Amino acid sequence: MSKPVFSARDVTRTYKAEAGDLTVLKGVNLDVMPGEIVGLIGPSGSGKSSLLHAAGLLEHPSSGEILFDGEPVGALPERARTHIRLASIGFVYQFHHLLPEFDARDNVALPLRIAGYSQADARVRAEELLAQLKLADRMTHQPAQLSGGERQRVAIARALANRPRLLLADEPTGNLDPGTSQTVFEALHDLVKTTGVAALIATHNMELAGHMDRVFALKDGHLEERPAESQEY
Repeated sequence: MSKPVFSARDVTRTYKAEAGDLTVLKGVNLDVMPGEIVGLIGPSGSGKSSLLHAAGLLEHPSSGEILFDGEPVGALPERARTHIRLASIGFVYQFHHLLPEFDARDNVALPLRIAGYSQADARVRAEELLAQLKLADRMTHQPAQLSGGERQRVAIARALANRPRLLLADEPTGNLDPGTSQTVFEALHDLVKTTGVAALIATHNMELAGHMDRVFALKDGHLEERPAESQEY
């Protein structure tokens, strides 16, 4: 039996504020398996982004442990954490953050170039991903020449360029209309299932959440599993 790619064990996160300490995560436990799409729902400020940042090794939890492929990573030096982020974790945000001077292919190829791939090999991988996302005819278009949904699919391809083990997405369709959101999510869903990457997705879109494998709500700092078809927080 396969083991979780990502695990949180009794994770808490507290922020210091003038009005007093604010704890947004209280003893969170979660496993995400290879090829699984897990949704995070909850109102703004509930801690979804904090959990994603902890999962992505961008922040340290206040207590508890983050595990990657079953190994604790919280105490690793920053250089080792950075290596895991670059080699094994892909990020997708609400806004695509594509480089405007690069075309779609070279935006996707960029993380591969940073990882040491030749331009030719990086472009081959980028072309493969863009074709899977039905963007074969848009590869040489710059972001300004693409629609919002196309730009977000390019961002998804970029996040998967280095073949990560874990994909983290923070409101990846939050800036799109309902029809485009469905198209982007279907493309993301197909890639997750094809590649076997583990995906943790924060969303306000309850219709899309209903198509995920499991859905968890963050409420008062606690993580509660909800039926995937649930339409309420």
